[in-house]
Amino acid sequence: MPFYGDKLDEFARAAQIPLSTDIQNRGSEPDREFQEFQAQFVDELRNKAGVTDEEVQAEYGEIPAERGPQNWRWVQAILRALDKKVPGMGPVTLEAFMRDVFLYVTKPGVRTAIDRVVSGGFGEDYPTIVVSHSLGTVVTYSILASERRNLRVPLLVTLGSPLAVRAVRDPFRPLSYPTAIQSWYNAFDKRDVVALYPLDRENFPVGRTIANNDAVRNQTDNRHGIAGYMNNVEVVTKILDALEK
Repeated sequence: MPFYGDKLDEFARAAQIPLSTDIQNRGSEPDREFQEFQAQFVDELRNKAGVTDEEVQAEYGEIPAERGPQNWRWVQAILRALDKKVPGMGPVTLEAFMRDVFLYVTKPGVRTAIDRVVSGGFGEDYPTIVVSHSLGTVVTYSILASERRNLRVPLLVTLGSPLAVRAVRDPFRPLSYPTAIQSWYNAFDKRDVVALYPLDRENFPVGRTIANNDAVRNQTDNRHGIAGYMNNVEVVTKILDALEK
């Protein structure tokens, strides 16, 4: 899919949403809206990963006055506990990822601009096989779910997708299966903290079946890198078979 990273970086710099390193090193105030989004995101991930209150408490240290999005330190303790339970991405990288997702799913201007960049790769005159990864899977779904052109996508491949996380999924309700997609294949590593949930009837009910492959063993350091998905035999075979049709 077309590259949108530079455009997203522009929005991230303009938004000036401080991450934990900025708050700790510079004394910046947390962005409350992002803090609530982040708390919902990590709480869902930690429940799926089986991180207990006791494990979060061990990372927090003292007894917290409040548990939840209003206590920034509690949210950071969840990130550290989550990293120990599902190691790889690390709290800093995960937080930066969540900021990008937050900007895309909650700021209409950001979503519109990113979608405009990516939608240029689709055309009505030819079928398009789409391979998307991470936040790119969210962008792809946003475009195809709202697209009015008569597009043809014989195969959509989503890799390491966070679409089933409520904080990401709910802004797109009511969910639907984009009519342009003939076949949807979702692959993820169960150790990939961003993609702990399959895109199934329970977690992403779109009215049609999405093929899920949870057997991928992503060999990148954070279990989320696209290279660790694109060297999986089943993923590559799925794409090549679609190209040959």
